[in-house]
Amino acid sequence: EARAIVERALGKPVNELFACFEAEPLASASVAQVHAATLFDGREVVVKVVRPGIARTIGQDVRLLYTLARLVRRFHPDGRRLRPLDVVRDYEQIVLDELDLQREAANTSQLRRNFLDSDLLYVPEVHWDYTRRNVFVMERIHGIPVADIEALRRAGVDMKELAERGVRIFFTQVFRDSLFHADMHPGNIFVDASNPAKPRYIGID
Repeated sequence: EARAIVERALGKPVNELFACFEAEPLASASVAQVHAATLFDGREVVVKVVRPGIARTIGQDVRLLYTLARLVRRFHPDGRRLRPLDVVRDYEQIVLDELDLQREAANTSQLRRNFLDSDLLYVPEVHWDYTRRNVFVMERIHGIPVADIEALRRAGVDMKELAERGVRIFFTQVFRDSLFHADMHPGNIFVDASNPAKPRYIGID
């Protein structure tokens, strides 16, 4: 199914688009899954594909949330003050935006530009020729997952420096750029430990 989605989105068979495309996903989440691939020039990439039918599933869930919000507004003592319908409307907009991978690619590109010459944060390159609303191809990165403390210690990473750099990245995004990575859970953050004294974060998703 993922191959078929990629082929429909990009208008060519997968074997004409990529020198290699791994059928088994590298990672999987509720909205999309990610496959490893290699371009014909040898560059490693990941191919993010929106799940088929997910928009319909989200639509059903959102309708249920609206029903619950109306009940809260009508029957809960703080129902009007909490504005549950507005909360659901905001959520609906955010979750529908997540289905547009071109929006994610644009945010990724901007974040990459903001930190292009930085030794604090590396953001993978977007391959725009292979990116559509439901397919997003970007450079594959290799690093140590930020939650793998033992691996970071084995690599000799200065943990105090790593922590301080994380804080600097966040404040730089918020106060200098007004654009920040809004999903910084450990699954989306890796560490380049090639210089353990000055470890560099890698941000995805």
